[in-house]
Amino acid sequence: MTADVRVARRVAVPADVAWHVLTDWPAQGSWMPLTRVRVAGPGDGREVGARLEAWTGVGRAGFLDTMVVTAWEPPRRCEVLHTGRLVRGPGIFAVRPVGEADCEVVWEEWLDLPLGVAGRVGWPVVRPLVRAGLSVALRRFAGYAERLHRLR
Repeated sequence: MTADVRVARRVAVPADVAWHVLTDWPAQGSWMPLTRVRVAGPGDGREVGARLEAWTGVGRAGFLDTMVVTAWEPPRRCEVLHTGRLVRGPGIFAVRPVGEADCEVVWEEWLDLPLGVAGRVGWPVVRPLVRAGLSVALRRFAGYAERLHRLR
């Protein structure tokens, strides 16, 4: 079974600035709670075929989320395929200009639920928590991107 989650947030920076900050993979730990991201190759991760690794957790308690970039359309859209043991399925970051100095950032995930029947039964309970986590991350992203933009 595939489960979907979508969150969106208006950000007070131009769309190209939001795109650059959003796809700076190693810097995502600055706004994504309890997560460190690294590019596993090739290059800086800004191309189709790039491999990313995100560790979410505290210390050794957490999980590794491995991904492959499957679509790269700067400054509008990036798709990844989560390939880890726990998190699997496509995810999308999209940036849409709202004006010259504002944009909307959308984060969507279509997750293949783990744990069989238990995952399907538990999803209605877990989904609001996942959505809340993504919303917190996007709120933090907006503040981070806006601060960086003001410092330019």
